[in-house]
Amino acid sequence: MNIAPLSWTELESLTDFQIDYVNGLTNAQSKLRLFGHSENDVRVTLYRDNHAWCPYCQKIWLWLEEKQIPYRIEKVTMFCYGEKESWYKRKVPSGMLPAIELDGRLITESDDILIALEQAFGPLGLGMLDAQVIPIRRLERLLFRAWCEWLCRPIMSARQEQRNREQFIEVMQKVEEVLGSTPSPYFLDDFGTADVIFTPYVERMNASLYYYKGYSMREENPRMAAWFDAMESRATYRGTQSDFHTHAHDLPPQMGGCWENGEPQMLINKARVDHGSWFGLPDVTYPEPENSREEALYRVIKHRHNIIRVNPADDRLFDEALRCALTNMIKGTDCIPPSGSDGALRYLRDRISVPRDMSIYAAKRLREALEKTAALVGDRQGDPIPFKHRRDQDPANFRN
Repeated sequence: MNIAPLSWTELESLTDFQIDYVNGLTNAQSKLRLFGHSENDVRVTLYRDNHAWCPYCQKIWLWLEEKQIPYRIEKVTMFCYGEKESWYKRKVPSGMLPAIELDGRLITESDDILIALEQAFGPLGLGMLDAQVIPIRRLERLLFRAWCEWLCRPIMSARQEQRNREQFIEVMQKVEEVLGSTPSPYFLDDFGTADVIFTPYVERMNASLYYYKGYSMREENPRMAAWFDAMESRATYRGTQSDFHTHAHDLPPQMGGCWENGEPQMLINKARVDHGSWFGLPDVTYPEPENSREEALYRVIKHRHNIIRVNPADDRLFDEALRCALTNMIKGTDCIPPSGSDGALRYLRDRISVPRDMSIYAAKRLREALEKTAALVGDRQGDPIPFKHRRDQDPANFRN
């Protein structure tokens, strides 16, 4: 059965999604976090990227959320997707992220930031300079280098590709051994700084190696899988967590390139990440929240004017097509969009950013509805995602 698209007024009546950005669960859209304190208690301002793509920003963000330190958030444009704000360049001439102001003192470099925060508020479990944490920090850097060697160097030969793969797996086995050295699923007996340090890049390794190399880090390494499961039990991590599609396409300009090996499993994985199904991917395993569709609907409604304006398609055509996709998502029934709107719907499908726009399951539901609706009228794809930059995601297009 096919139905007509709901109006925006009708769609608005179908979502009552709400979130407390100040005192509620961790959320990428928050600008102030108080955790029940007053604004007078705020001693920290965190400068992080608009899109929540920056791994070093995620590290500080997660630490502050776990410690429930009252803080403000100022969002800054990363080099790869827009012009850096002049006010931030005056403050931090290099433009690098993250930075914090702690009691009026500016601090850059994520490790220095964590050490300063520990001195001000106490460590999260064992601290950065603890004798048990230091070798885990070194192991994280060793894994990072092995990942970069495999992912970010152009493939010159099958032998080189295999050598880089084996090198990464060898270091990964060391990580497995450390994770297996305590009864806890975390790196030490309890969750703490060591886990925060590992979080940003292993999340990105999990996504990028699946997409570009056909290697499923979470499925190949049982102790790392248990670690991810434990992290996903924490609302703090869920609020900062991204999905495979976002990472696979935000990493190339940040890393200077990510290189496909063209192997059969890699091609299968790439097709799943780009075109679906997005459910069952090893990027998340906790149960889907009941309100994921309502969250996606709420977020699209909030930004619909800019979403329609920046889409390459005619505004009126895409307005109707978008309402068709949202009607499908909420009602579970086909809603045939206007002819010629398939590419426009897939353009949006490819530019949902997690967690900037919405949480991971909400994004899966929205991508699914956009793809299902586009497939009703054709197989045209949207404009390709840029590889050397992400100016298609310039946050200036969404500022009021």
